[in-house]
Amino acid sequence: MQFIKDPNNPIYGDAQTGTLFDVYVTKGDEKRLRMDLSTRADGCVSVAYSADGIRWSAPQTALQPDPASGWEELVNRNCVLRVGGTYKMWYTGQAHGNSYIGYAESADGIHFIRVGSEPVLAPESPWEGESVMNPCVLLENGMYRMWYSAGETFEPNVLCYAESADGVHWNKSPLNPIFERNPAKAYEQDRIGGCQILPHKTLGYLLFYIGYRDVHTACICCARSQDGVTDFRRCRQNPLVAPDKGTWDGDSCYKPSALYDADANRWRIWYNGRACSKEYIGTAAADGDFTINDFE
Repeated sequence: MQFIKDPNNPIYGDAQTGTLFDVYVTKGDEKRLRMDLSTRADGCVSVAYSADGIRWSAPQTALQPDPASGWEELVNRNCVLRVGGTYKMWYTGQAHGNSYIGYAESADGIHFIRVGSEPVLAPESPWEGESVMNPCVLLENGMYRMWYSAGETFEPNVLCYAESADGVHWNKSPLNPIFERNPAKAYEQDRIGGCQILPHKTLGYLLFYIGYRDVHTACICCARSQDGVTDFRRCRQNPLVAPDKGTWDGDSCYKPSALYDADANRWRIWYNGRACSKEYIGTAAADGDFTINDFE
């Protein structure tokens, strides 16, 4: 499989929107795609919609920061999961050099209200350092499962895992951190972070994540695990998406969000690319599906 960047990249964001980053794309209502994203200019999380994954509506603010809380002067790096008639959001709150994970709900998927005044996840363990961020949550067999990044606030270092019966009270795995850098791999010799995990019909779970060659140079990678927690095997084609020098994503390709179109037998990845201080959203696609032979 070879991921080819869309020739129209960046497909979303410009000088007027300012930096857009850390997208989370899901299949939404009315056959539309939903993109949850972070908007740096206002420190908010927003939502946009698309019929084709290329042309997106203007961002609508979904949740604003609450500086009075003491832990969320900025909000960003969120995911949204619809359960019945309720949209559930887990998001990153940042303040005073630390990051936490908060929780909010919505009836319409656009206007979210916090559930509680305290974060639902905070850094505690040595490997979590000063931050927990970038939640990715699935609901399986009545259990909420969260994969999250942890470590430094500027860029996280490892991936961790937690479970919850209600999405609010979480139990961190004793196996944490469940996924760490492999310094033998040039594309992630510095650190890893920013993941999305998806169930796969034959491979268990696919983990799309950021690999950092150094703290300023990032690319998009993939690994598989039978249970989503242990024995991750990296994709032989890593990195799947890498910076192209001299272009809009010439410095880094960050935070992948992937979807598989079974009808077209095609994978698409959305990500935020950076050149200097400009950061917008692009996409890349590959025909075919992953097989076990694609992994180490």
